[in-house]
Amino acid sequence: MFSKEESKKIREEFWTSFGKNYPHKWVLYNTGIKEVQLKFTFNNDFAQVSIDVYSADEVIQEYYFEKIYALKTILKEEYLTVLEIENHYLLPEGKEVSKFYLQLDSVNIHNKKHWPKVFEFFNIHMRPLEDFFLEYKDYIEA
Repeated sequence: MFSKEESKKIREEFWTSFGKNYPHKWVLYNTGIKEVQLKFTFNNDFAQVSIDVYSADEVIQEYYFEKIYALKTILKEEYLTVLEIENHYLLPEGKEVSKFYLQLDSVNIHNKKHWPKVFEFFNIHMRPLEDFFLEYKDYIEA
C-alpha cells in the first residue's frame, strides 16, 4: 500500500515517463469543444483512452453524444475496431459522462512492470482516436 504522497509521486513519474517516451502534442482537453475531451486514464485497475462528453446541461451532453454516436460505424470500421460506448458512464468522483473508449484491464499504475504495456496501449490507441476526432471535429461541433 502506498501513502497518498507516494502514490502522487508514482503517478507523476508515470506521466513524465510517458511524455518522454512518446513525445507528441496530444489533443486531449484542447479539442476546441468545451463539452468534448480526449482522455488518458490509468489507475489501480485499468488503463483507458476515451472521448468523454460532459455538460452540466443534459440536453447539450446528449446532443454531443448523439453527434459522435452517429459516426460510430466509421469510428469502429476505420479507426478502432474494438470500442465500448456508454451514454451514462459514472466516474469515480460521481460525475456522469458519455464515453467512447478502449480499456486495458488488469494493470496498475503503482506496478512499474505494467508501464511499458500501458505506454504501448496509449500510443497505439490514442492516435487513431485523435485522428478520428480531428477528421470529424467540424461535424461534431456543427
